[in-house]
Amino acid sequence: MDIKRCLVTGGAGFIGSHLVDALLEQGHEVVVLDNFITGRKENLEHCSDRVALHEVDIRNKTELGKYFKGVDWVFHLAALADIVPSIERPDEYFQCNVDGTFNVLEAARKSGVSRFVYAASSSCYGIPDTYPTAESSPILPEYPYALTKRLGEELVLHWAKVYDMPALSLRFFNVFGPRSRTHGTYGAVFGVFLAQKLAGKPYTVVGDGEQTRDFTYVTDIAHACLTAAQSDCAGEVFNVGSGGTYSVNHLVSLLGGEKVHIPKRPGEPDCTFADITKIKEKLGWSPQVSFEDGVQHVLENIDYWREAPVWTPASIEDATKSWFEHLS
Repeated sequence: MDIKRCLVTGGAGFIGSHLVDALLEQGHEVVVLDNFITGRKENLEHCSDRVALHEVDIRNKTELGKYFKGVDWVFHLAALADIVPSIERPDEYFQCNVDGTFNVLEAARKSGVSRFVYAASSSCYGIPDTYPTAESSPILPEYPYALTKRLGEELVLHWAKVYDMPALSLRFFNVFGPRSRTHGTYGAVFGVFLAQKLAGKPYTVVGDGEQTRDFTYVTDIAHACLTAAQSDCAGEVFNVGSGGTYSVNHLVSLLGGEKVHIPKRPGEPDCTFADITKIKEKLGWSPQVSFEDGVQHVLENIDYWREAPVWTPASIEDATKSWFEHLS
């Protein structure tokens, strides 16, 4: 197999570190750029002798270029995530997710990379009208994080068109699995629930818990990135999902334990569910890990979340004030 020199921005993060594993498994050379705001060096400890890891912020344009020399494939995963901080600090999110993406694109273009894969977000669909949701659905971001990820995607598609860059965009749906973030702001349901389980506290279920999410296991996401890089598609967008949608109540039943209910939040869909017909047909990718098996894998690695914050209804109410204030 043809060995590639691969650069992964955000490669010490949750999804990025799993992508690094998938690339190494195929024998590729890997360079990782991460500023460690959300990424963790510990996520790459098991392969540190096989990865060139550099502490770099993608907002630092002058610093980036030297790392792209001789690179074949670029996977751009570095970004700021979460809803509330994006409402409170939109300038930071724009600088990282939009300006940073511009910087990475330009560094990649100038070095003549042969593939560029962008990690986009299904949050660009906002509250969709149709399920499963296809790539052609209206773009209706509800908060700055979603908007900045969409603007980054627009840049990638525009560079593919104007500069003939071999770039494409993957819209990830509700990624979960080992190494998901354990610290920082109130965020994804898995990190919240796993810390609560370890602490023996009830799960804080939003609304009635019947809302469903397209929970997609992280190794499936990593292999979608790899499949995209190996393809000859460019200038296109692909949904990456699990092929199903699962209720929060079902997740609670799989984790086991008590639950309490907290108020439903504005700007959140009752369902996320990717139409993955396009990626199946054009790239030949399909998910391999069932939701139930994925949850079991997470439970087998639950100690990873032992130091994560334990959220309560009161602390969640305080942390999400901006959410209710601006999105209601």
